[in-house]
Amino acid sequence: MTDFTKVKLVVSDMDGTLLNSQGQVSSQFFNLFKELKKRNITFCAASGRQHNSIIDKLSTIKDDIYIIAENGGVVKKRDEVLLSNYLQQEKVLKLIPILRKIKGANMVLCCNNAAFIESTDKLFIELFQEYYHSFKLVDDLLEIPKTTPVFKIAVYHFDSSEEFIYPVIKHLKEEVLLKISGKNWLDISDEKANKGNALREVQKLLDVTKGATMVFGDYHNDIEMMQEAHFSFSMKNAHADITELANFSTESNDDFGVERILEELLKITT
Repeated sequence: MTDFTKVKLVVSDMDGTLLNSQGQVSSQFFNLFKELKKRNITFCAASGRQHNSIIDKLSTIKDDIYIIAENGGVVKKRDEVLLSNYLQQEKVLKLIPILRKIKGANMVLCCNNAAFIESTDKLFIELFQEYYHSFKLVDDLLEIPKTTPVFKIAVYHFDSSEEFIYPVIKHLKEEVLLKISGKNWLDISDEKANKGNALREVQKLLDVTKGATMVFGDYHNDIEMMQEAHFSFSMKNAHADITELANFSTESNDDFGVERILEELLKITT
């Protein structure tokens, strides 16, 4: 049995990890969270989602957790901003025209407390609201970065982000951070804005080491975060790259993979 006695911080990705395929957090997790809190084990949610969307999923425990949102673009505890990394204005203005030319791509400018879209595709708008609860539909996204700082640009393709979006912009990987964050999503952000850097900030604030950190993830935007924890778990449904990188594995998000490991953690730390 793995020795979890030193674990003081648990960090979980949301989509494909803590959330099941219906986008739900299990009641079992919330019960386990109560036990984690009793044992002074801190929980942190780390996601490509906007902060408001994460809060919606974890509303009953929102005051007791740390939140890494926008793939590390911002870290918050309650309403306090602990870290923020914005994409340079000139880079946003350069990227928007390039992304507009990709057939079937839909852009989201992710900003503090709001997201902006110009797509009028009804199917995309319906789908995207699962991840972005606070948003505005505008006529021209190029006007937004002129007055509003942007954490990241999220781009959605109904078929495959890896196949249809990444090849068009991969030549920019030395200028910005490109992350395939799911089958359909690709995120573009500042080079410093990743879950690993954000997690290091949380670890520093809590005085917690890699050896006392447990992490769960399933996709490429979890890579840097995985590298900051000894107890790194890939989900059974994870991308092959994450499975190879992680030190441990668990069941899928639809088979309570996170909850199963937390149960083991709590047995050992009782």
